[in-house]
Amino acid sequence: MTSRKLRAGAPLAVLAAAVIAVAGCGGGNDNNNTGTSTQAGGTSVDQKVAAEVPADIKSKGTLVVAADATYAPNEFIGSDGKTVQGMDADLAQALAGVMGLKASVRNATFDSIIPGLAAHKYSLGMSSFTDTKEREKTVDFVTYFSAGTSFYTKAQGGPPITGLDSLCGLTVAVEKGTTQADDANAQSKKCKAAGKKAVNVLTFPDQNGANLALSSGRAEVGMADSPVAAYQVKKTGGQFKLVGTPYGTAPYGIAVPKDTGMAKPVLDALKVLMSNGTYMKILQKWGIESGAIDNPQINGATS
Repeated sequence: MTSRKLRAGAPLAVLAAAVIAVAGCGGGNDNNNTGTSTQAGGTSVDQKVAAEVPADIKSKGTLVVAADATYAPNEFIGSDGKTVQGMDADLAQALAGVMGLKASVRNATFDSIIPGLAAHKYSLGMSSFTDTKEREKTVDFVTYFSAGTSFYTKAQGGPPITGLDSLCGLTVAVEKGTTQADDANAQSKKCKAAGKKAVNVLTFPDQNGANLALSSGRAEVGMADSPVAAYQVKKTGGQFKLVGTPYGTAPYGIAVPKDTGMAKPVLDALKVLMSNGTYMKILQKWGIESGAIDNPQINGATS
């Protein structure tokens, strides 16, 4: 993804803990009841869109939406220790409401979500996925946001970073399965080809682990989606700082299993939310309206 995955709405102490430490419930274990939120979408049903929902899904009445809740403000565990909150959770509820359904947003490890969609364990994946051509081979995407990648280091004593080519010889913390992990590993090969030291890429099951590696000194640089990196820096109270320039702006996509017929209903529901102002209100709630788009599409990967 460019991507992957802390925000007004939850107590600062909870969010800060999610940034600097691996929260006990944020690990993305989808084999228990933690990290699940089921409720009505809170938006008016659009009968035209509701009619597009396949009968088998309509009969179930609930969309099971997977999110790795360690990527605030886009998705994180709330102060109750179990409910998935954030931009993606709010948008999932709103989309479901337009379609006349409910949404159950479940916490899952990031790299398990696309396989889970392919196996029909989940109805949708909403977890800051960058829509890529490689991922489109397995699932369809409905684009809904735009984000790049940012670098961050310790505020005191962090290495000077201007871009990917500054990473040679450094230890970088990233979340497993993200485009940041791919980019760091690709840069490592470029470093070695240029006769420089490789990048030591540390991958973690969730973003909390990557943050902990940076705060503990195991890593020198962190990488995450721009809205996430900015929020993490803000919530560490001066422990981290943003460095360099964001790169690789690309669309986020709602991941949809290819054979369920849900891509068009999701796209049309999103268009309803954009036209009635709900979409922008959700982004403004989480302070990430700069990533808004106005032209959602199915499979809009740029690379």
